[in-house]
Amino acid sequence: MNPRFLLATGLAALSLAVPAQAHVVFTQPVATAGSHWAGALRVSHGCDGSATTSVRVEIPEGIVVARPRVPAGWSVAIERQPLAAAVVAEGGGTLTERVSAITWTGRLPEDQFEEFGLAARLPAQAGPLVFPVVQTCEQGEARWTGTPVAGAPRPTHPAPVLTLQPGPAHH
Repeated sequence: MNPRFLLATGLAALSLAVPAQAHVVFTQPVATAGSHWAGALRVSHGCDGSATTSVRVEIPEGIVVARPRVPAGWSVAIERQPLAAAVVAEGGGTLTERVSAITWTGRLPEDQFEEFGLAARLPAQAGPLVFPVVQTCEQGEARWTGTPVAGAPRPTHPAPVLTLQPGPAHH
């Protein structure tokens, strides 16, 4: 069996086995490689009793276009970086840069949760995509940036992982 598939399967199992302990997770942690995807990051609490004031997510390099959904009362900033080579967009235009990070800014009381929506065209390669998140609060921050590794202890602050499963074979 393909070792990359085994790793992806192991990471998917890890991400599904611990959502109650992780505090920034994807609401749908598994998607199909090469598909259009819409999901959300769920932030379930603030930082040690302090309200959340921003959520910044890094977009993995395999994703060129990502679009945020903005919760009521929040604003959004999109960071971009140049692509090594231009790519043709779905509408026929040319893209010379990609979305590299999205930051939502607002106020989320410590005892409430919110879902920060994302839509993206996913890469064709199956496997895990890690989305490091920094949650900034009125006092302090939580860095959800730990990368889960199969067979190793779960990081204290794991980054959300979207596991891409192979799509249907095309003939």
